[in-house]
Amino acid sequence: MALQCGIVGLPNVGKSTLFNCLSNAKAQAANFPFCTIEPNVGVITVPDDRLNKISAIVKPNRIVPTTIEIVDIAGLVKGASKGEGLGNQFLGNIRETDAIIHVLRCFEDDNIIHVDGSVNPIRDKNVIDTELQLKDIDSIEKKLSKVARAAKTGDKEATKGEAVLTKFKNHLEDGKNARTCMATEEELKQIEDLCLLTLKPVLYVCNVDEASVVNGNAYVDKVKESVKNENSEVLVISAAIEADIAQLESYDDRKDFLSDLGLEESGVAKLINAAYRLLNLITYFTAGVQEVRAWTIHNGFKAPQAAGVIHTDFERGFIKAEVIHLTDYLHYGSESACRDAGKLCMEGKEYLVHDGDVMHFKFNV
Repeated sequence: MALQCGIVGLPNVGKSTLFNCLSNAKAQAANFPFCTIEPNVGVITVPDDRLNKISAIVKPNRIVPTTIEIVDIAGLVKGASKGEGLGNQFLGNIRETDAIIHVLRCFEDDNIIHVDGSVNPIRDKNVIDTELQLKDIDSIEKKLSKVARAAKTGDKEATKGEAVLTKFKNHLEDGKNARTCMATEEELKQIEDLCLLTLKPVLYVCNVDEASVVNGNAYVDKVKESVKNENSEVLVISAAIEADIAQLESYDDRKDFLSDLGLEESGVAKLINAAYRLLNLITYFTAGVQEVRAWTIHNGFKAPQAAGVIHTDFERGFIKAEVIHLTDYLHYGSESACRDAGKLCMEGKEYLVHDGDVMHFKFNV
């Protein structure tokens, strides 16, 4: 399941530094790999200690973590929606992602020149929001002109569509993101084909100095106040610290470094996990001597859909799933012990997969 988060931000806010630190995420996920599949796309592992705990029991030949893709989208500038600064290309890159990681500069440093001459994360946020909103308005207007013509002929579906499109257009023209517009599931389906940029879930990353990495600062407080109605998470990270961590040789050295700063985990690890939550994903596991593997699925998947992530034949010919809840697996220490204790359940097509389930599928095609 190739899911992407796009990192956006104005030039010189620390966006690319964070992306480069993600290239060393293997160091914070115990030797799991990172690779670049395009110049600005990285495939990174999702840190998950549960994978290590299961592997300690099974002792497999290999461990395969789950991954997500992070896309470094070059710094947007004013006028991007009109093509400034290769804006069309970069906005197109955002459209292809499933969620947005919006990096905001929340630190003072005279040696790093801000593109607008001063540090103001709310202004920076508004610059990018405006460009994305303008692009969304353009997308809506193109569809609205077609739908409006059909509505004039008495087409009831077109009339409904015209009302929904107009609703979102007015919302965007008020300077608000589409994700904050109150809409029903039916209304959202009317605009689904537009892939609106401001409808995508967003994670705001406040890039701070070392002194502010634990408790934040006044800039962070302003960001939190600004986005309180967006139902979005705000993460505080110091890209400079992450760059220092990336230079350390061993996992233990990195843990000691974080401990000295009063941190339990790196900002990169927090960012990866937050991106996973942002996409509303959960993990289930398969466990055997050949491999212990984490599989990414959307929260709400039923057993056949989860099986289909492994192979489409598994979903097509699904018969049943053997399921052990993770707590039981770790408590009893093996699949056979769970079976003997009555903790291995046979589940059918309507079973809703839980985060952490250890599963084995029966299928026939």
